[in-house]
Amino acid sequence: MQIILIKDVDKVGYANDIVEVKPGYANNFLIPQGYARVATVAARKVLVENLKQRAHKDAKIQADAQALADKLVNLPLVFKVKAADGKIFGSITSQMIAEAMAAKGIELDKKVITVESFKTLGSYTAEARLHKNVRGTINFTVEAENAPAAAKEETPEA
Repeated sequence: MQIILIKDVDKVGYANDIVEVKPGYANNFLIPQGYARVATVAARKVLVENLKQRAHKDAKIQADAQALADKLVNLPLVFKVKAADGKIFGSITSQMIAEAMAAKGIELDKKVITVESFKTLGSYTAEARLHKNVRGTINFTVEAENAPAAAKEETPEA
C-alpha cells in the first residue's frame, strides 16, 4: 500500500515521502496516529504543489543543519562517571548528551541522537540526525569521576 508520510517515521521514511508499506501497518498504526495518509491521485497532486513551494525553504534548513553538524564535530564534551578498573558503572545516554549540549548552547532533541553502547572509559562518537540528508558526529570523552588516589605513603612508627 502506498502512503504519504506526514511526519518522519524511523525505518520507514521522512515527511512528504511516498513509501510502500504493508496495508495492516498503514491502516492500523500510521494513518490513525497521524503519521501518514493514503497516496491517492489528489493527495499526490497536493504533495507535488507543496514540495514546489517548500524547495527553497528546505535548502536553507539543510544549510543550517550542515552548519550545526560542522559545529558539533569541534564541540568537546567530557562526561565524568563512576568507574573502577577502567569499566564504567551505568552508561552515557542520548539524554545526557542532549543536556550537555544544551549547557553549551546547542539545543538538540534526545530522539535525534544515537549513541552506541560501551562499558569502558575513553573517547567515543554519537550520531545526530539533523536533516534527512545531514548527519552530525558528536565526539565525547568518558572519564572517571575521581582519579584513583595515589598510593598512600606509610609513615614509619618510632
